[in-house]
Amino acid sequence: MVNYKVKPVECATVYFSFVSQYIVKPRTVGAIFPSSKYLAAKMVKDIDFSTSSYIVELGAGTGVFTDQLLEKRKKGTIILVIEYNEAFYEHLKLKFQDVQNCYVVHGSAENLNHYMKYYHLPYADAVVSGLPFASLPKEMSNQILKGVQKSLRNKGKFITFQYTNMKKRMIEAFFPKVKVSRELRNLPPAYVFCCVKNEV
Repeated sequence: MVNYKVKPVECATVYFSFVSQYIVKPRTVGAIFPSSKYLAAKMVKDIDFSTSSYIVELGAGTGVFTDQLLEKRKKGTIILVIEYNEAFYEHLKLKFQDVQNCYVVHGSAENLNHYMKYYHLPYADAVVSGLPFASLPKEMSNQILKGVQKSLRNKGKFITFQYTNMKKRMIEAFFPKVKVSRELRNLPPAYVFCCVKNEV
């Protein structure tokens, strides 16, 4: 485990950022409040950090999940963060600018495989996603999930959360075995989908 200390962020600033971005770009933000520490803990609990060398995060927002990934990763593990929202990207870039082996990209999750190639990630041990699939066009969602499936090593994990179960069938089209859990200590409560690639 790397000695990474989460930098304190002013809560009011984070909440204001989420509210303002939700009002301006609700389709890309998907929620009016940032994810809770309880949801963040549940999102990363199924990752085997002792064997993970490459982890990708899609739609990091203000970096609640990123903090957990950096705190728990082993030495040398590369974290690639892809954020489409420009305001959140600037926040993440500043927040993690001094963190070694953490790359923050301003771009679309549709181009996941391109960014992995650019940063020399041969595969992903885990992909963690905060993307609001319920708000994204179907074709875009399919393209992203196809890219995630391609990026993962055998038995690699794709972990995402949604506020309803309505996209479970869409996810199962790419990851037939999906474990679903619920986190009530989040606003709103969320479903966590843990998917394993080519699990026997």
